[in-house]
Amino acid sequence: MSRQLLAMALAPLLGLFILGIGNGFLATLITLRLDAAGESAVVIGWVSSAYFIGLALGAMLNDRLLLRIGHIRAYGCFASLVAVTVLLQGLWLNPWSWFVLRLIGGWATVGVYLVIESWLLTSSETKVRGRLLALYMISLYAAGVVGQLLLGVTDAAGETVPFMVVGLLASLSVLPMAMIPRVSPLIEHAEPLPPLRLITMTPTGVMGCFGSGLAVAAIYSLLPLYLQRTGLSVTSVGQMMAMVVLGGMLLQYPIGRWSDKHDRQWVLIMIGTFIAGLSLALLFLPAQPGMLAVVLFFLGGGVFAIYPVAVSHAADRAPAGALVRMSQGLLLINAIGSTVSPPLITPVMTAVGDNGLFWSLGALGLFLVAFFFWRRSVRPAPIPVAPFTPRTPLSSAGAELCVTEELVQGAIEHEHAEDLSNVVPDVEVAEPLVGPPREEDTHIEYYDDADTQIGESRGEEFQTDRS
Repeated sequence: MSRQLLAMALAPLLGLFILGIGNGFLATLITLRLDAAGESAVVIGWVSSAYFIGLALGAMLNDRLLLRIGHIRAYGCFASLVAVTVLLQGLWLNPWSWFVLRLIGGWATVGVYLVIESWLLTSSETKVRGRLLALYMISLYAAGVVGQLLLGVTDAAGETVPFMVVGLLASLSVLPMAMIPRVSPLIEHAEPLPPLRLITMTPTGVMGCFGSGLAVAAIYSLLPLYLQRTGLSVTSVGQMMAMVVLGGMLLQYPIGRWSDKHDRQWVLIMIGTFIAGLSLALLFLPAQPGMLAVVLFFLGGGVFAIYPVAVSHAADRAPAGALVRMSQGLLLINAIGSTVSPPLITPVMTAVGDNGLFWSLGALGLFLVAFFFWRRSVRPAPIPVAPFTPRTPLSSAGAELCVTEELVQGAIEHEHAEDLSNVVPDVEVAEPLVGPPREEDTHIEYYDDADTQIGESRGEEFQTDRS
């Protein structure tokens, strides 16, 4: 990686890290504040889901603003809007006002991610995009860990101080982007596939991304609520959440490399079993912080690994021309899963107690295992056509730009092999032969499944016309 490229990538990554520190503990902070105010788990779930609704809306709409005003100005708009929504939340505590502010905040946050992802991936050559994406992930997860550890320090300073800190960090993150040379790459807009077409193309990929959205949103939104109600302090809650994010950061790459060498459907089955087992173990785990931290570390690793493995499996299935739209469609499916997760799980927690969170995660894991087993029996996974790339759920532009040349070439070869398997030769002999046949006496015609002639050969000469 050249010094020039590293210098161009440094500013967006630094801006992401600064803003990510505040966002790293904001979801946890909101959950804890609403619980301390006496709000029910259902209300907390709806406020949490507003953020993911904003993410889904932003994934579909924010690229238009980016194309209109450019990367640097778009980043300034989105980061400033994040700061405003957070500071307004610190002014008064009202769950329905917070619902609206969280929705706007989610829309603005995914806009920030869109700018950074597209900036990194369009300013680099294909051969270094994987490394830039790895740096992107490291910055995002490292900021999340630091943010969770910072939660206890800021909360002890006063009720409004944490919101002020998040707002200050969001505003401060504009400086690295504003100080770099004004050279903005351009991206192209691509519409996602219709949901029914996407489900038909890759049921396993769709269900994996949807299940990932359900699980990740539950971890971020409802796990802090469970931890606080078990008697942990705000500082301890932040530390436990940091262990979850750390597990997601450290275990995602080994699991992804494992999926490169084995059937990805089988890997998804093992991940689902792993999540179900850990969730059930948490129901009967002794109240020991050390043991709880270890289990949460591995639970985060399993939950965060579902999405990239499912996307890699879907890419193995997709034809070359549908890779970009498939990636954006799966991103939207993941956002929908994140949106409906808190409203679905909080009634379970209300009915059976706080342990309903882990009953729900365990049931989700078992459901995914059963679904992936069924899909594997119907249609086994093909040989992977492109290596696994570790990543978090991306924005629409980021998903578009993460489709590498290796992935496209592999899908083209895979589709070409399927086309050739449908070719049926029809051999005609012009007249009875006496003696050895001549090359010009053998006429072979090739047809596809629709009985349309696609080629013919005479002797060693073979010509095709697929137009």
